[in-house]
Amino acid sequence: MLRWLATPFSTLAVFLKAMTRLSRALGLACAALVLWLSLGGQPFALAGLTDDNYDGNIFALYAGNGSLVPPKVSLEQSLRYGKAAIVVIYVDDSSDCKKFASVVSQLQAPYGRVANFVPIMADSIPVKASYEPNEPGYYFKDAVPQTLVFNTQGELVFNEVGIVPYEAIDDVMREVFDLLPRTESEELRRRRPVNEVNSELVPEQ
Repeated sequence: MLRWLATPFSTLAVFLKAMTRLSRALGLACAALVLWLSLGGQPFALAGLTDDNYDGNIFALYAGNGSLVPPKVSLEQSLRYGKAAIVVIYVDDSSDCKKFASVVSQLQAPYGRVANFVPIMADSIPVKASYEPNEPGYYFKDAVPQTLVFNTQGELVFNEVGIVPYEAIDDVMREVFDLLPRTESEELRRRRPVNEVNSELVPEQ
């Protein structure tokens, strides 16, 4: 009789032990999922931020903004339309370009509606003996990332290589659109109102 009673109890003990192991495994899996989501769901991409390996579209991976590539207009078109432009010459397998991608994306928020954003792959620039001023090769310094800013008259007002701070480009854009400097206003307000209806680059929320 005791043998018959021992069998179900031993089976129950084995079952409980198995459930304990399963709950631990699920707990670890949940913790890993939470960590993965807290990192933006891209742990492998974030791990590649500091290397020069190709991971894919850097604006989608490291700036969360895949809309920048491909650009809506070329440099030649932007200059012809008479619209201000921020041109970024880059490559996808550069740690500096990966880090700079987020700066470009941040600039699109305040200036995306009033300026053209033209990211250009350095590898796409043809090798020629000479270039026209409406071609990226005319300005390319064989180093990335390189940032160019053109005003509405098509004049080059900024040309820098490297991870340029957001503030440096923002200062130039404020000059292009005749906005108050950051020291006087964090908001993008014009120095002189164009009219009583629209005196700001970006309306207040």
